Amino acid sequence: MSKNVFIVIIVFLILFTGYFIFFPKKSIFNFSPNILGKEKLEIFPDTALAAKFDYLSKDGNSACSLSFYESIPSMPDAARLQGSCCSPMDAHRYVEQLTGLKKYANITEIPSDPYDIEVRLAKKLISYYNEKLTLQEQKAYDFAMENSDEKGPCCCKCWRWYVYGGLAKLLIKNYNFTGEQITEIWNLSDGYGGEGDHLH
Repeated sequence: MSKNVFIVIIVFLILFTGYFIFFPKKSIFNFSPNILGKEKLEIFPDTALAAKFDYLSKDGNSACSLSFYESIPSMPDAARLQGSCCSPMDAHRYVEQLTGLKKYANITEIPSDPYDIEVRLAKKLISYYNEKLTLQEQKAYDFAMENSDEKGPCCCKCWRWYVYGGLAKLLIKNYNFTGEQITEIWNLSDGYGGEGDHLH
């Protein structure tokens, strides 16, 4: 090994080591509390969730359009539907929704995060949208249509309408969910952003 190469290696090691000595917490994989500010950061139970919120609220791909819904079948199963369709996401409401959905964590078909849904699951739920319900099952679905904040799976017939409409039918048929339970699921799974409901 030449003397010049040896010197270059030594200098690189010194700089590399010094970086982690002086910036031990600085990493592209770490979340900086300065991204959201102290006030918003206090809303989250941990910085990982705060980082996720920051990403979803700024870099989502969700769109409130028929063309976006029609594109879902051609998306890779491992892709994700992320972010809000219309209004900006609200940190407090986001945490409130995730906390409320935890009670249904044992049912894998219920998205644990309405702003981050795997395409594979979305396709499965959409396939249930045209499922025929019995008279009694339809009463549960109709109850949710009447009593949910949006008067339906969503405030308009975008991709979320069909995903959560299909989810409701799956839950009613396979898990005997009541209209009250579907109403709660829909209210907790609102994905349009904002602080509260989105009645139009």
